[in-house]
Amino acid sequence: MAEEYDPLNPPKTKRAIRKESLKAKLDRYLQEYKNVLICSVDNVGSHQMQKVRISLRGKAVLLMGKNTICRKAIREHQEHNASLEALLPFVKGNIGFVFTNADLNAVRKIILENKVPASAKQGSLAPIDVFVPPGPTGLDPGQTAFFQALNISTKIARGSIEIINEVHLIKAGEKVSSSHVALLAKLNISPFFYGIKVTHVYEGGSVYDASVLDLTKEDLYAKFFAGVRKIAALSLAIGYPTTASLPHIVGGAFRKLLFISSSAGYEFKEAKAFLASAATGGGGGGAAPETKSGGGDAPAKGAPGKKGGAPKKEEAKKEEEPAPEDDDDGGGMAGMFGSDE
Repeated sequence: MAEEYDPLNPPKTKRAIRKESLKAKLDRYLQEYKNVLICSVDNVGSHQMQKVRISLRGKAVLLMGKNTICRKAIREHQEHNASLEALLPFVKGNIGFVFTNADLNAVRKIILENKVPASAKQGSLAPIDVFVPPGPTGLDPGQTAFFQALNISTKIARGSIEIINEVHLIKAGEKVSSSHVALLAKLNISPFFYGIKVTHVYEGGSVYDASVLDLTKEDLYAKFFAGVRKIAALSLAIGYPTTASLPHIVGGAFRKLLFISSSAGYEFKEAKAFLASAATGGGGGGAAPETKSGGGDAPAKGAPGKKGGAPKKEEAKKEEEPAPEDDDDGGGMAGMFGSDE
């Protein structure tokens, strides 16, 4: 016997049941997973979506649903995790969520690898440049007028149309016209690849662009030290010592001491190795001059009557003498910015 209809408690429709199921899943995932990849799923079919879900098993979960329900679930969870508010501005358009606790780069790589070739559609924006390669097309000579309308140079070879030069048919970001679609269809070319695109990443309570995941450790080090060089240059320019500029200040002061030591003939412990190296290199491989700690102009041994030490001292002086601009900035600001400008 069929149940009686209760107007105060009507039975739930399939649509209402799906909404409740989606909200329950989203509630569970927001509690279970720490990181979320926000994805754009334009031009992605259900079969391709299923392949991505299979590839992510054990590493992440892909969830698609109505944006209004997603916003409602996120707002309810803000009471326990206020940082989820950062997700709300991105819940718009044709998007999906990938929840994961695994390595974000590895999960993103799996998502991006699942692409399928697709033919061009009239009115859509080309995601990449489209080129038509030169060579035989297999089309009969009666269709030459079609290529002429598109300003494509052709010739007749062995009873078929042959494209002479490579043709840049569609530029990235340009709308695909009906002529483009017809030509690509005649040539049996599927120029585009569609797949899920990761646009933003939610991690640690903040949302950032997915391109940040492409940065390597070397890129981060380069950006960090570029900032350090700029701070050091600014510190030297205004005469305000900082941790970044201190090595340059100490290095500039030490060069001045080396210059004074070379000029006065007075050696100190830290300068001996530098002065000996400069004298050896400047003297064409000869031995370094012997000088006493208190200075002096005694000639080198083995060369009586000749001032063996004086020329080498002059050469050491020339080599160790810093450039005028080094004396002013305490360490040489030239080139400190490197190639960052």
